[in-house]
Amino acid sequence: MPKLKRAFAYAFLIIAAVVSIFPFLWMLVSTTNKSVDVTKGRLLPGGELAGNVKRLLDTVDLVPALLNSAKISITTTALALLIGSLAGYGFEIYRSRAKDIVFNILLLSMMIPFAALMVPLYRMFATLSQHAPGIGIDTAASVVLPTMTTAFLIFFFRQSTKMFPKDMLEAGRMDGLSELGVFFRIYVPTMKTTYAAAAIITFMSSWNNYLWPLIVLQSEENKTIPLLISNLGSGYSPDYGVIMTAIVIATLPTALVFFLMQKHFVAGMIGSVK
Repeated sequence: MPKLKRAFAYAFLIIAAVVSIFPFLWMLVSTTNKSVDVTKGRLLPGGELAGNVKRLLDTVDLVPALLNSAKISITTTALALLIGSLAGYGFEIYRSRAKDIVFNILLLSMMIPFAALMVPLYRMFATLSQHAPGIGIDTAASVVLPTMTTAFLIFFFRQSTKMFPKDMLEAGRMDGLSELGVFFRIYVPTMKTTYAAAAIITFMSSWNNYLWPLIVLQSEENKTIPLLISNLGSGYSPDYGVIMTAIVIATLPTALVFFLMQKHFVAGMIGSVK
């Protein structure tokens, strides 16, 4: 009986793995086929990879879009880690009567859909465009500022800080470190797995962000890679081989970041401190 249960468990896991991996494999195969073969659902590799790449480069400015996405994603991730960790650290380490009230309000903000915030945000950045054009509409700052930290990230760091050994902080203070010194020289190096997990989540979210950049990035030279892929599919007769090639190229940076930091990501998600 145990062997039968194990066989069913392995069979279920194999089926789940195939279902999960199949779309990615089909996307890779589609980069080597013509558009008509993709629409027919061809599952065998073809010989059109070089042609699809050439047509993609001839059709759109791929490199600027990748650079725009990289600039926005890296900046957002760096600011999100700094602000989110400082806020989560502060909420957990320091005591005050109003702390829990503020934190609960912050958590309640997670229930507000982004669609309800789009119009006020756009009006705010439209006003900023008149007084500070560098951070107004159609700038990288207009994408970074609303997403440079989230309530989830603050909550994530606070929960991880609950398992941080507080004696280390007291030891640092006794050695004469300032509060910022304790944070940067003791807390940050110790919580590297939490930072790795938060970095992966934030980078992937920022890289794949579509709706808000679609609203505020209006000039072609500022478009990010999701907007470029969207434009490829909006034509009267889209070339699906080219679209799949663009999607694969857009997926590579996030896949690389995840696989390089995979071990730290798993450790950070379960809340371990090293």
